[in-house]
Amino acid sequence: MAGHLQPIKLDSYKPLRELVCESIRQAIIDGTFSPGERLMEIQLADEMGVSRTPVREAIRKLELEGFVVMIPRRGTYVADISIRDITEIYEIRTCLDELAAGLAAERITDEELETLNRLLVEFGQYINAGDMEKIVEVDTAFHEVLYMASRNDRLHSIINNLREQVTSIRGRSMSYPGRLTETMDEHRALVDSIAARDVERAQNAARIHIENAEHTLMKSINPVT
Repeated sequence: MAGHLQPIKLDSYKPLRELVCESIRQAIIDGTFSPGERLMEIQLADEMGVSRTPVREAIRKLELEGFVVMIPRRGTYVADISIRDITEIYEIRTCLDELAAGLAAERITDEELETLNRLLVEFGQYINAGDMEKIVEVDTAFHEVLYMASRNDRLHSIINNLREQVTSIRGRSMSYPGRLTETMDEHRALVDSIAARDVERAQNAARIHIENAEHTLMKSINPVT
């Protein structure tokens, strides 16, 4: 196992197992661990300065999220998501995001709308600055507010699980030429339709956004498609 993790800082309010999970997840996302690479519990625990128990718990959660695959009698490996996986995930996400956007148009608060507009401003600023890390962070926060505004906890949880399954290659889509500007425009259309309390228009805006994200991701993986 070639990757190296930093020791866990125990000055956070989060549970240790969550800190360990976040550390391993981020290492997979940023390429420290490569697709197909084996993850050894003992080595991970030693590098982070923790026992094997939170590492084991983190790996189980990462398996549910689609970041790792646990093979009986062989061990745990970083998942290598396939084109079929992406297609299936986005087919489901399109339907769920449409539902979430429609519910948000009915249930969103003025404070949440204000937050969405503030995040749009930040998104544009980070595009101009070329700060991809902040762009992804704000994009995640933007969608989180929308899902919270649906007032449906189960829907929120299911969508986030699906989103996390493509997080490891999401940067390819965001970095594709012209995609960030398109994303900004799609976010604005989504916020405007929700602010107008137009359920049908909000659902359509959400569908277009997810379909365009999938199409760009496919092009970034296989330019001939």
